[in-house]
Amino acid sequence: MATTPVRVRFAPSPTGPLHIGGVRTALYNYLFARQHGGQFIFRIEDTDSTRFVPGAEEYILEAFRWLGLSFDEGVTFGGDKGPYRQSERRHIYKVYVQQLLDSGKAYLAFDTPEELAAAREATPNFQYDARTRGRMRNSLTLPAEEVERLVEAGEKYVVRFRIEPGEDVVVHDLIRGDVRINSSVLDDKVLYKAADELPTYHLANIVDDHLMEVTHVIRGEEWLPSAPLHVLLYRAFGWEDTMPQFAHLPLLLKPDGKGKLSKRDGDRLGFPVFPLEWKDPVTGDVSRGYREDGYLPEAVINFLALLGWNPGTEQEILSLQELVEQFDLAKCSKAGAKFDYVKGTWFNHEYILSKSDAELTPAFLDILRAEGIDATEERARAVVGLMKSRVNFVKELWPLCRFFFVAPTDYDEKTRKKRWKEQSPAQMRELVGVLAALDDFSIEAQEAAVHAWIERQGYKMGDVMNAWRLTLVGEGKGPGMFDISAFLGKQETLARMERALEALQ
Repeated sequence: MATTPVRVRFAPSPTGPLHIGGVRTALYNYLFARQHGGQFIFRIEDTDSTRFVPGAEEYILEAFRWLGLSFDEGVTFGGDKGPYRQSERRHIYKVYVQQLLDSGKAYLAFDTPEELAAAREATPNFQYDARTRGRMRNSLTLPAEEVERLVEAGEKYVVRFRIEPGEDVVVHDLIRGDVRINSSVLDDKVLYKAADELPTYHLANIVDDHLMEVTHVIRGEEWLPSAPLHVLLYRAFGWEDTMPQFAHLPLLLKPDGKGKLSKRDGDRLGFPVFPLEWKDPVTGDVSRGYREDGYLPEAVINFLALLGWNPGTEQEILSLQELVEQFDLAKCSKAGAKFDYVKGTWFNHEYILSKSDAELTPAFLDILRAEGIDATEERARAVVGLMKSRVNFVKELWPLCRFFFVAPTDYDEKTRKKRWKEQSPAQMRELVGVLAALDDFSIEAQEAAVHAWIERQGYKMGDVMNAWRLTLVGEGKGPGMFDISAFLGKQETLARMERALEALQ
């Protein structure tokens, strides 16, 4: 296996939006493939036609485009191991179903839903296995002529895997070590349904992984109970030498309480659980997405990578390339990872700080235009530079920065009571004169002139600056006063002060 090129796959079902847990699974596969110079395959598992949701496949692909995770092979990406959509591989699965039937490793079962329900009613904890198959209606109990007649008559049947009891099955897991289970607790899983001529997940995945030469299956912990069955299927086909190595990732858990993360947790606590916004094509319900909520894709990647894995250092901010270099499946946790959505917001803040003002400006310009503000790129970039350290998301800039573009029409009462003192009108009138006299309205020139005036008059710096802020901003927020006045310019600064003096008297 060491000399075999690494090949991993991500194989979602197009049954709705991609859950953030699925994104993390794909990310770990991506990191593993890139670290080993291997291939990352995109496969679509659409064997359950009843659960197909229009638009889901394109949604999944768009999510990975936004996140910056690229596939090497698969649906829409090409490759010589296709088709990569399972519904297009019916003819392939039939060959392997027949192989299992011919070797006696599988059998036909004709039990109707009513007969299965009766069996469950009659036998507590009923399981279709070596103990019960002998009293059911299948090709192991029916005469060969009857089986042939039923098939020719179009009787509905399924193909079940014949599991022999009493065998210890060992799954070698790269995260959990050896997982041992006795075959007696396994049931004869359905591998194929004649009604729609499609295999179930268990058969399709084994066949596809083998034919696509997948070397490592990295998937969620919820699939661990299926691993012994898959090991037995590899043996049944005689593929032990090419069996992939398994790694079952820890679950993403609720931020509070017990259990795995669900959409209801996001709705309840106010965070998205899907990478992109999703509109249900049936109900029309809209679910939030990380992209539309204003998260940067790099922040989402960094946040998810550290849910269930860490590099063994104190470093938290890691670029995608650094994650590729440091990723190690052996350092994945066996225990579930609490979904700390607050930490996700922190990551976004850190990535906003790391971005240049120019990189963030286009998104802020879009917001300004939506608010009816016709600002130049230069002025928008200046505001981003002054204010980005105060926000977790670019969309939060507008309520904080509105005063840069729109003059206040009223003045915060709480700030007015606290900051507008008896002497403030006279001081602001003097300050109008000081500023009006300046030919150079740069930050440096204003600062020198205003500080000299305050010192000469014996005023308190805080009293002057707080009152001045109220005249320009309308409340007690914003960056340094000289940053604000220099941005507004001399004419707008003086006009706002005059209006405030009239209103505040």
